[in-house]
Amino acid sequence: MQIISHEIDFFSRIKDVIGLLPSGTQMARQKKKLSSEQKAAKKKRREEYMTVFINGKQKQIKRPPTIDGMDVDEFIRRNADPIWLHQNEMWEYIDQNTGENDGVNLDTDADVPF
Repeated sequence: MQIISHEIDFFSRIKDVIGLLPSGTQMARQKKKLSSEQKAAKKKRREEYMTVFINGKQKQIKRPPTIDGMDVDEFIRRNADPIWLHQNEMWEYIDQNTGENDGVNLDTDADVPF
């Protein structure tokens, strides 16, 4: 079987296109490891910002403020007393049943011995 010269040209071009060169000439570059300063900056950036999708694109926005991992409003609802809520005009968070007789039921006469 004879190989025609245009077939040789064809195979050499395929070899160039595919990249079948001697081993080691076209290896992928390894990623460089981040320095400690870069790692600290990345960690701070991730804590401060969050990634969201807006109109199909990724955007970095600041994270909402939190206290002990809770939203600020949730923290206030759980830990504030009615006096503080009243002083700060947050009446919608005051529970109506809180403070009335402090859970003591004075209407029952069954427990009174006389």
